[in-house]
Amino acid sequence: MILTCPQCETRYQVDGSKFPAAGRSVRCAKCGNVWHQLGPEAPQPDPEAEVAVQEPEPPAPVRSPEPPPPRVAAFAPSVETPSDDEPDEVAPAPAPRRRVFANLGIVGGWIFLILIVLVIGWAGVSFRDSVATWLPQTSSLYAAAGLPVNPQGIDFLDVAYQTQTEDGQVVLAVTGKIVNRSDHELTVPLVRVALFDMDRHELYHWTFVPGVSTLKPGESAKFRTRLSSPPAGTHNLEVRFAKAGE
Repeated sequence: MILTCPQCETRYQVDGSKFPAAGRSVRCAKCGNVWHQLGPEAPQPDPEAEVAVQEPEPPAPVRSPEPPPPRVAAFAPSVETPSDDEPDEVAPAPAPRRRVFANLGIVGGWIFLILIVLVIGWAGVSFRDSVATWLPQTSSLYAAAGLPVNPQGIDFLDVAYQTQTEDGQVVLAVTGKIVNRSDHELTVPLVRVALFDMDRHELYHWTFVPGVSTLKPGESAKFRTRLSSPPAGTHNLEVRFAKAGE
């Protein structure tokens, strides 16, 4: 069976048994045209007869859908009504508990630091003699602050003097106490007494051995020394421990 494409007139040799009498659709392998081909047993049309070709009607134009009319909402003033779920007035949120604890920790740290400074200051003033003994360079700092120190840990207390006449001769008597302010036993050195005039010029001095050689912590001992015929013009005196070589 020979098929001819009505579009490009290409001829094909096919098996006619595959085409029923009612025919079937075939496609041209060359131009892609599709037509309905009757079987070999179907009555063939007379080629001389005039075949009316009904042209397909043109497709109706597709009308684009008209946009829906705009919705016109009736204007009405909106009135906000309080909801049962939301309060009328929002209270400020409380500060996080962690931040409160952090602030308390900072304040506590500053208070602790201030207490430590106060305790160190009190100890430095109360035990300044011991501090000066361990750190002699601090003596100048205490002196600048108006706090006398004794780095030796041993000091004089209740020093007094008086003049009297014995056998027609003037005698200067100097009395007082020597006290150990340290926390350990100390050796008592020689004591030096110097006499000065009104202009702080030294007129005379002498040394003597106290009545004790050592003092335990907090222990004190009285002393008394005398000088016959003190120099004229003596205005005041100074009592201190003698240095090496004096």
